[in-house]
Amino acid sequence: MRKNIVAGNWKMNKNLQEGLALAKELDATLKGKKVNCDVIIGTPFIHLAKVVEAIDTHKIGVAAQNCADKASGAYTGEVSAEMVASTGAKYVILGHSERRAYYHETPEILKQKVILALANGLTPIFCIGEVLAEREAEKHFEIVKSQLQKSLFELSSEDFSKLILAYEPVWAIGTGKTATPEQAQEMHAFIRKTIAEKYGDEVADNTSILYGGSANASNAKELFANPDVDGGLIGGASLSVDKFMPIIEAF
Repeated sequence: MRKNIVAGNWKMNKNLQEGLALAKELDATLKGKKVNCDVIIGTPFIHLAKVVEAIDTHKIGVAAQNCADKASGAYTGEVSAEMVASTGAKYVILGHSERRAYYHETPEILKQKVILALANGLTPIFCIGEVLAEREAEKHFEIVKSQLQKSLFELSSEDFSKLILAYEPVWAIGTGKTATPEQAQEMHAFIRKTIAEKYGDEVADNTSILYGGSANASNAKELFANPDVDGGLIGGASLSVDKFMPIIEAF
């Protein structure tokens, strides 16, 4: 059975002390609460080890926001998948539209990152999605299919089954625009169909596909009600427990 998941992506926000305080506040708020989804927080690299120690990781999963496409070596400033795993983090966000746009991460680079993440026991949360020009040119299905094929479709069925996908309409990130629930469902259903064509219905049915694009307390319930939307990858609204909890409780 695929899981419902609400994952927060803190991006480059919160110093170490602020991040620890936020993680502990979320941990305390979730204590004794029964929620109907898995909760994950994606923190900056420097927070990972401290956050893992400070919270109940059975309640809250911890994700890095990236990892290197090399296993080790003379790559100053990079952080390997093995290093991420050594902190106790269990997840890593890969292929985020900001990494693709600002740091020119190619499908081939992302393929290597996924392979290394899986080899180190990490669960990739792999992001796919189109920019506004591609949506307006009605190339959104073609773009998303290509992103899946070029970075993920050489994986074995067993390895693909370990992934979480996140569909981000790039035109809806941080813009206040959100894909309508209908647009989100249409794309999520297309992604699931594309996976089924490659790996079969069982793998497709068991793959969690999150929506990432300005999801918040007011629209989460409507988005998550769609049969193929299995949760959200949440940016700004994950930086405050008051804003994040209503999204978690939307399930």
